[in-house]
Amino acid sequence: MSEQLADERASAAPAPGQVGGRAVMLIPHRAPDVEETALPPDYQRILAVVRQAAGPVMTRQVGEMLGVDVSVRSKLEPLRGKLVRLTDRGWLRKMPDGRFTTRL
Repeated sequence: MSEQLADERASAAPAPGQVGGRAVMLIPHRAPDVEETALPPDYQRILAVVRQAAGPVMTRQVGEMLGVDVSVRSKLEPLRGKLVRLTDRGWLRKMPDGRFTTRL
């Protein structure tokens, strides 16, 4: 049973990318030994914006603070994907109403 669970977890884990012939995860999972500086610069800016907000924020608010043209939905979708990716890796938390906030 434990082997089956381990196999399922391994198959569900995100596949690392290739950089310089080495396997790396572009957006690492949050862990005590992983610094925020391990994230690409655009993800670091997103985290900073969410952290500076007075409370949970919608994607549109993050886009406004980053200077994204929020009147065009197609400009917000890539940002939403980055927010979700940060949530999936444990850097952010997504509220039931779709807003994002920092982890406690």
